[in-house]
Amino acid sequence: MPIISFANPKGGAGKTTSALLLANVLASKGAGVTIVDADPEKWISGWANLSDNIKKIEIRSDVTEDSIVDIIEDAARKTQFVIVDLEGTASLMVANAIGMSDLVLIPTQGASMDARGAAKTIKLIKNQARLARREIPHSVVFTRTSAAVASRSLKNVRSQLEDASIPVLKTSIVERAAYRDLLDFGGLLENLPSKDVSNLEKAIKNASEFTRDILELLEISSKKGRAA
Repeated sequence: MPIISFANPKGGAGKTTSALLLANVLASKGAGVTIVDADPEKWISGWANLSDNIKKIEIRSDVTEDSIVDIIEDAARKTQFVIVDLEGTASLMVANAIGMSDLVLIPTQGASMDARGAAKTIKLIKNQARLARREIPHSVVFTRTSAAVASRSLKNVRSQLEDASIPVLKTSIVERAAYRDLLDFGGLLENLPSKDVSNLEKAIKNASEFTRDILELLEISSKKGRAA
């Protein structure tokens, strides 16, 4: 089953939110999901402890550098999707998870510091691909973007990535109150009270389009693998 890792050594880039949104949408569609919480801050484990209404999502937080390969393999045997929220350092744990991944997503805000973090992650992905002697599909995903207008900084970073032929996910994750509320109150996005959360429908639509793009990437890479 697909293993999808979220990686960027730059803290605050949006890894946890991105991983959680993907898991939310997949679970709401009935898919079984395991989230491997390999971030030392354990934000996703904390989210899971806030609610018992996440039956389709299993959390594995017992992750160490020595155990991550076994945990990912075990999760891939049991559930339809494995999502790995990685720590923000270029460690052996991160390298091992990337080497096992069917897709690596690199959450990035529209700022040069985040772009430099993304560049480091892409270099690590390419090194792991050489060791594994296979392509490891990957894409940058912009996070915490404005719903109204793209900032000058975001446009600059996007242009730099395009010039370097680095793939960028079509859908950016927009800054929404609903995404903050997920981590504060737990549960699934679709179960948040619409009367208390502004623009909840738009947040759900954005998360769904983000997930659709990821599934399309997985399908494309799967077809390439079968043709190889």
